[in-house]
Amino acid sequence: MCSSNSSYTMKTLVILFILGLRNSGISYASIIGYAGSFNVLDYGAAADGITDDSQAFLNAWNDACSSAGGSPEVIIPPNMIFLLSPLTFRGPCNSENIYFVISGRLVAPSSPAIWTGEDASQWLAFRNVSGLIVDGSGTIDGQGQGWWDQSCRYHPDMVCHKIPDNSNSTVTISNGPRVCRKQPLLLSPGRSKNCEGCTRLAPTALKFIFCSQSSISNIYFGNSAQTHILIERCNGFKVDSVLIESPGNSPNTDGIHIQSSQYVAITNSKISTGDDCISIGDYSSNVQIYNIQCGPGHGISIGSLGKGGNFAQVENIHVSNAFFYGTTNGARIKTWQVGRGYVRDVIFENLEFNSVKNPIIIDQNYCDVRGACKEMVTGVQISNVIYQNIFGTSSTDIAINLNCSMSVPCTDITMQLIQLTSATPGTTTQGREVTAYCRNAYGQEYSIEPGPCIS
Repeated sequence: MCSSNSSYTMKTLVILFILGLRNSGISYASIIGYAGSFNVLDYGAAADGITDDSQAFLNAWNDACSSAGGSPEVIIPPNMIFLLSPLTFRGPCNSENIYFVISGRLVAPSSPAIWTGEDASQWLAFRNVSGLIVDGSGTIDGQGQGWWDQSCRYHPDMVCHKIPDNSNSTVTISNGPRVCRKQPLLLSPGRSKNCEGCTRLAPTALKFIFCSQSSISNIYFGNSAQTHILIERCNGFKVDSVLIESPGNSPNTDGIHIQSSQYVAITNSKISTGDDCISIGDYSSNVQIYNIQCGPGHGISIGSLGKGGNFAQVENIHVSNAFFYGTTNGARIKTWQVGRGYVRDVIFENLEFNSVKNPIIIDQNYCDVRGACKEMVTGVQISNVIYQNIFGTSSTDIAINLNCSMSVPCTDITMQLIQLTSATPGTTTQGREVTAYCRNAYGQEYSIEPGPCIS
């Protein structure tokens, strides 16, 4: 009888212990060292789209990241909505691989005010994680409308009430980080009226920073406040089969931006945004972009590079099998006049354009005053660029536009098997076929239309 009571008491204590761990946000798996599944519901996530589930997600991540051996996975179950405040998942983790399985819907706060006092450049981020695998069939919804409504791109003249330097008054900023035209607004919380002004900086939906040998696949992204996916300072990163959608007039909503990263592959994805579908920034190399549908948006861009006189290093970029529909640009390279450095060893091939404004474009003379850029002695060197097997229609008269620098011309440009015609059957609105414009561009061309172009 005594033995039976002892057994009953022990079972009761174990149950109470596990329940206590669950209520505290500590998982039993983390206590016993088991590298398994870490479901955010077990950490107290409400999954109602109203309650902030950030702490539950962070606790689940910390346990998964610290578990030893195996391939732990953080589970976000389907058919549920999880509201998350700005959040960073940090490594390094103890296991060789760690999975972050998104089957449900992650939503950002709809009000920019949530970012007051926070880093307004990001919503969700993974930092310093090796072997990260983000997968699932879920959604990451940036709920960016509130940010778009106060964007400086479309609302540069929004009034901002600044407090005099000699005033002891303060204001409450209830609508998120703002700027007064080009000047940052730094004000302390207080009792006065709200500040109003336009926003130049808005959160990227998902950042990967210092993540090596990692990937994201099969996720739907929608309505990011700004860029949807940022890959920064990563080595060995793959994006596959993602769907990114934001309105064509949403400001600065790049689909995927690559910055200071090497060995990146973006494949089998469809991107519709208000900015570049994919953009490649400074210090990036060995980038493969394959089987992409782009539009609406600003195309696939290398750049802009060299802003503020920075030294650009971009090389070994391969873009192939991409389809562009109604985009501002197709294959674009854009560098600032004041920049230095190089873009080299680039291939654009097997591209199709449907009513694209600038199907093939290099702008090596980019400056602050658009349309009034004076010739300068500096420039980012562009060399060994290949355009081949490209066809489709242009919605403007100039289908090929290589505007290169007189001081630092484009060299070793190869154009072959290109056929671009007007999106208006037979003629453009000016009554002539599309043309090619090449300035200070040197190399070779074979079988291109319109042409000739390269010197």
